[in-house]
Amino acid sequence: MKLNRSKIQNILLLLLIVVVLFTPLGTQIKVQVNRLLAFAPSVVSEEERTKVMAYDWNLQTLEGEGYNFTETQGKVVLLNFWATWCPPCIAEMPSMQELYNDYGDQVVFVFVSQEPKEKIEAFLDKHSYNFPVYQATSNPPAIFGHKTIPQTYLVDKTGAIVIDKNGAADWNSESVRQTITDLLKKKLRFSPFHHRNSSEVV
Repeated sequence: MKLNRSKIQNILLLLLIVVVLFTPLGTQIKVQVNRLLAFAPSVVSEEERTKVMAYDWNLQTLEGEGYNFTETQGKVVLLNFWATWCPPCIAEMPSMQELYNDYGDQVVFVFVSQEPKEKIEAFLDKHSYNFPVYQATSNPPAIFGHKTIPQTYLVDKTGAIVIDKNGAADWNSESVRQTITDLLKKKLRFSPFHHRNSSEVV
């Protein structure tokens, strides 16, 4: 059977689709595309920021140690939901690692993945990532609800969500760094008559 140019083009297109959707090479292509399209995430305007009112959320480290999200209260927090099979997640991880390298001792980084421990550890080892990864053992606060990943929140000391980003982003950008630096400089002011989540920053 003789193939005309149109049929050949259709076959090549079909092969390309199969490669992109179902092979490791396709994953790498999607990672690179996401990386090219990843820009600095935008900051939520102060009047539109929602606040975390319930911090109680049980997690555990990859070593099996319990951790409750309440330990992050009063601190600047970067919370990221991700998975090893997710191209946009993979695309933004180098910028996440760079941010963790410089702010890991000042900002609480909470990376959450529900995959098997062995798969997560293999991924981290392969890419030499050392940021902390947790697995949730209870449902997260409703305010952190999300339908797709990656989903990332930057939370200030009062619990206000300063960045709410779905999809890949450049987290090592100057704008993100400046935002975090500004949040770290702000001091909490507690009122003895209000709940901790009613704190203000000055």
